[in-house]
Amino acid sequence: MINLAILASGSGSNAEAIMKYFEKSEKVHVVAVLANKPDALVLERAKKYGVETMVFNKKQFMGGEVSGFLESKNVDIIALAGFLWLIPELLIEKFPILNIHPALLPKYGGKGLYGIHVHRAVKEAGDLISGMTIHEVNKNYDEGRILFQESCDLDPSDRPEDIASKVLKLEHKNYPRVIEDYAFKNIKK
Repeated sequence: MINLAILASGSGSNAEAIMKYFEKSEKVHVVAVLANKPDALVLERAKKYGVETMVFNKKQFMGGEVSGFLESKNVDIIALAGFLWLIPELLIEKFPILNIHPALLPKYGGKGLYGIHVHRAVKEAGDLISGMTIHEVNKNYDEGRILFQESCDLDPSDRPEDIASKVLKLEHKNYPRVIEDYAFKNIKK
């Protein structure tokens, strides 16, 4: 059994898609959802699936308390799902970590480009294609090795919110499957 932890900051729709996908899996088990905001909706979503949660602050994240918690849960892989803090090397060295980004990297990546900010940038550039990227996490925002991308066509009349909706459908469809594929190819259990 591969143990998966999810780090999130907000509503957690991708986290819920992951928990739902693996809910009855005999191969991958979501052992914890961790959030850096005590009022993050993702914590309620985790409870719905019976997944243990942890809320942490910056000091706990950087100082090793989060790493210790993950080790105590025998975590094999971490998935970021709308988690906005830069990941410390302490975690990068101990765990394989995947992230989902709501654009076709390397375009529209980096610090400050997340959520609706990405979709506004796509709209302002006049792009007629957008999409999502799943990548490994390294010490820089959105620069890890790309594992998977899928695009969607945009209409010139699409608002940033319309782009977000199209991209989110791709994220929910692909992220759990890519996590599963990655885990079985890269984690020896």
